[in-house]
Amino acid sequence: MRWASAASPSTTTSTRSTDEVLGRGGGRMTGQLVVVPYDPQWPHRFEEIAASLRDALGALPVVAIEHVGSTSVPDLAAKPVIDVDVVVTRDIVRAAVAAIASAGYEPLGEMGVPDRFAFRSPVGAPRQNIYVTVVGSLALRNHLGLRDTLRACPDLRDEYGAVKLALAARTDDIDVYVDGKTDIVLRILQKVGLAQHELDELEGVNRMVGDSVAKARPR
Repeated sequence: MRWASAASPSTTTSTRSTDEVLGRGGGRMTGQLVVVPYDPQWPHRFEEIAASLRDALGALPVVAIEHVGSTSVPDLAAKPVIDVDVVVTRDIVRAAVAAIASAGYEPLGEMGVPDRFAFRSPVGAPRQNIYVTVVGSLALRNHLGLRDTLRACPDLRDEYGAVKLALAARTDDIDVYVDGKTDIVLRILQKVGLAQHELDELEGVNRMVGDSVAKARPR
């Protein structure tokens, strides 16, 4: 499936620079800050998005397409935006980014998060954040660690959901929202087994560039 877009790439990968293909220097992902109770339709929306990404990626050797972010955790309040990690080996990153861009997604580059290449969704697409992530990277381990820990720990899941709902009720500023939940995110990640220097790096990234699963809104 190819979402309609006014800004679809018109040149082939072979004639485009690496910065153009990877989206280096791209803009910030934006969107209205809304947190809602869990919707059991979210897994189905992920499957639809994943199917369209598989079509775009074709025969590329993708390691996995993962549903991540809060919408991937049953019974967790979340921003109603589906987060997806397209996991690839490092040598496939450029081709994967180009393939997804050819389906109408605008590459935004790493946005301050190493080995995680973000996209702005096409006009008319379901609300989603798509990332190409490098297998084994800290960015991927962050996403999967948060998801798997929250799925396994209902008390922590409920505490995290309550923090997010409270923050969203008092601010529309995504940076304030992200900063307000950084402490509990780091507490969750401590259960994942990340090294202290990795936790320090993730804290710095969160406070510098905002939520690693920030909402994307088509322009």
